[in-house]
Amino acid sequence: MICAMPAQPEPAPVDPALTGTDEDLLTVDELSGRVGMSVRTLRFYASRGLMPPPVRRGRVGYYGAEHVARLDLVRELQAHGFTLSAIEGYLDRIPPDATPQDIALHRTLLAPWMRDLPETLDRTALVRRAGRDLSDDDIELLIALGVVEPTPDDDVFRVATAHLSLGVELIELDLPLDAVLAAGRIFTAHGHAVAEELTEVFRTMVWPHYRDSGGPPEHIQQLVERFKPVTIQALVLAYERAVGEAQRDTVRRRGSKS
Repeated sequence: MICAMPAQPEPAPVDPALTGTDEDLLTVDELSGRVGMSVRTLRFYASRGLMPPPVRRGRVGYYGAEHVARLDLVRELQAHGFTLSAIEGYLDRIPPDATPQDIALHRTLLAPWMRDLPETLDRTALVRRAGRDLSDDDIELLIALGVVEPTPDDDVFRVATAHLSLGVELIELDLPLDAVLAAGRIFTAHGHAVAEELTEVFRTMVWPHYRDSGGPPEHIQQLVERFKPVTIQALVLAYERAVGEAQRDTVRRRGSKS
């Protein structure tokens, strides 16, 4: 007589946030220490949907790499001045099943491309950094160049210090303010277009390649850090070539009229 074997229970589904070994899982206190946020803050963020709930094992909730990645992204967004509502809207666009590597891409693309973040300086400190006196007209020109940004406080400015020396050199060229404003509008319009198209290339072509290779998020960060100077140099080269072609076209048109 053959006895039927008892049916085997279906294995429990594996939560994507808890893939890896048990050593990779964190209690709420361990998560707090890992991301540098208080337990109270973590619970508040969870209540606002900024991170998924923990997976329960008995009475204990555990957190994985996906939780850490989302909280790192929240902190990055806060550093860029995003309000809590704006952060919620940003995270809503990230799929719930996004991997830690997917989320790392968002952090990477938020990384500032300027060598130094803007500093807040009063007028005295701005003059000292510039290495020369600055008239009201000079400061207006620096504002037009995007090197200096006014603040609600009188004679206090947000300054892109990495570009201040270039702004001072342009002041010494005695350029008309109208010409600076017109050039600024051109660079802003084309700069936005280039940034949007390059970001799309990175998102649809570069990122899938590195994601599918299984490399760690740090590799993406290193890639972008190296991509920045290469991209800027390529833009300069393309601009120089375009200016040369425009000059040759102008000469040819004038020659054909003579």
